[in-house]
Amino acid sequence: MKILVVDDEARIRELIRKYAVFEGYEVDEATNGMEAVEKCRKHTYDLIIMDVMMPELDGFSACREIRKTAATPVIMLSARGEEYDRIHGFETGVDDYVVKPFSPRELMMRVGAILKRSGAGPAAKDEITIGEGLVIDFTARRVTLDGKELELSPKEYDLLFYMVRNRGIALSREKLLSEVWGYDFFGDDRTLDTHIKLLRRELGPYADRITTLRGVGYRFENN
Repeated sequence: MKILVVDDEARIRELIRKYAVFEGYEVDEATNGMEAVEKCRKHTYDLIIMDVMMPELDGFSACREIRKTAATPVIMLSARGEEYDRIHGFETGVDDYVVKPFSPRELMMRVGAILKRSGAGPAAKDEITIGEGLVIDFTARRVTLDGKELELSPKEYDLLFYMVRNRGIALSREKLLSEVWGYDFFGDDRTLDTHIKLLRRELGPYADRITTLRGVGYRFENN
């Protein structure tokens, strides 16, 4: 599933991208309404997250232009939460309206809910098979090895799912701790090493898929 994030603030785009990628979405970006309209003419998106106040073309105007050729669901972001603005947004064709500052996790829940209502399906491929015997079902939150379901802790699930979503990518220790344990994690980073060790033990013959990158972190191998 592909999401277009439209905001003239780079930090907002990066924040949404991080959470969206973690949830399994592919993310494209635009810095203003005009760029968003052009991208929608050339590409197909499953959902658009767009700010209201932007240079060149505001979010409401961009939404009206996009609606002329596509029925892509739109979540509008705004620093203003007055009733008039929300009503105006819905009249323009906006599917949901989120006031800044917002919770990225709540935003992702709204994205999932809208996609489900629109019949677009799950946010990412439901199931991935690694090799011949390791099956990871993201929707059911289930991991099976040679047909036998593994009993993983919640954090082991989170860690494995994040690494598999980003397989083939070098992930620093800091990145893994912030994305899996949260930005406010203040514990010992040996916590990560312990969970990696436990995961490898559970994965058995697929343990070597988790590669240690000396001085950097870890990588889940594609092949």
